[in-house]
Amino acid sequence: MPTWSLTARFVFSVAGPPLANGIVVIDQDKISAVLPKGSQTANFDLGNVAVLPGLVNAHTHLDLTGLRGKCPPTPDFTQWLRGVIAHRRNQTPQQIQADIDRGLQECLRTGTTLIGDIAKAGASWKMLTSAPLRAVVFDELLGLPSERAELVWEEARRLQRKRPNTPTCRTAFSPHAPYSVNIGLIRNIAWNGNMLAIHLAETRDELTLLDKQTGPFRDFLTELGVWDPGGLAGGVEEVLRRCRPASHALFIHGNYLPADTPLPETATVVYCPRTHAAFGHEPHPFRELLQRCVRVALGTDSLASNPDLDMLAEMRFLHQKHPDFPANALLRMGTLSGAEALGWDDETGSLAPGKSADLVAVPLPNEEAEPFHLLFNSSHKVDRTMFRGNWVSG
Repeated sequence: MPTWSLTARFVFSVAGPPLANGIVVIDQDKISAVLPKGSQTANFDLGNVAVLPGLVNAHTHLDLTGLRGKCPPTPDFTQWLRGVIAHRRNQTPQQIQADIDRGLQECLRTGTTLIGDIAKAGASWKMLTSAPLRAVVFDELLGLPSERAELVWEEARRLQRKRPNTPTCRTAFSPHAPYSVNIGLIRNIAWNGNMLAIHLAETRDELTLLDKQTGPFRDFLTELGVWDPGGLAGGVEEVLRRCRPASHALFIHGNYLPADTPLPETATVVYCPRTHAAFGHEPHPFRELLQRCVRVALGTDSLASNPDLDMLAEMRFLHQKHPDFPANALLRMGTLSGAEALGWDDETGSLAPGKSADLVAVPLPNEEAEPFHLLFNSSHKVDRTMFRGNWVSG
């Protein structure tokens, strides 16, 4: 069937308000039209469901899927990091690949069709290039001492040359965080116009380290044998300044990012609501950032800090915490904003003519209510996921 159409109780295009009994017309792997009720007779009626764009997880670590429930978040962030490091050191390559596969399958079941995944040595690349979704694989780089940072950068560029972009998967870099990466490495990545993702302003202790070179992070880095104050950025603003040349700069978490901090034009702050709550952080500045027209996207982070990789659950959690926050803006944060952050917004992130036919179906309660209320106040999970015009789950 080269051209066909579907309808449902509500179509949430993100490009406009929800359409009651809207129609999505699909031509091979593309959306050719999104039409109001009665424009034509649809080939398939999905019934009492919401049709949404494929969800976008702008930040996760699939290689940490094996940590589900094993390393509970704690206010002592560096102690939690020790647990993550110990887990990674004990994993075999085969175990890592099995964990990536489990995480990937969970993403597909829960409606994610675009992932921003951070993995050491780009370990998820091979699996994600053949998966029925889009991805950006960020090669995680660590190296605070300058000599180590130079070697890491050389190896990262070598690996990137071996992994040319595919139609559905792209490479990028993730200098892990300002406390674990030499500022020169951050500069080199951004200077070449690469896409990058960096954990930034995740804890107050991180800011103390950058500003005063003291606190728990100094003890942590000394314990690991990598303490080198000469490699540290002079503060959050220096990190942001060094990232300006990047084609896309994703600042992960930003929990303690001052709301008036000048950000690069290419910046996205990726907020991970349930991880943020699990660590007991102070309220996130996402509202203030959005008021300044800073893009904010959503991610789950890894299963070391989140019970699952379900982006719809992430949005519902945020809705419950902030019921006054506009629901259309919330849906955008979990779809189109993430696609923009990852450089895929020309192809996905909303239901619009010319874009890839990536969508999900979510059953709705049998009640009369406003569309977003039905979507975000329900416990029904994603029922079916479509990628490029084909149902890939459900």
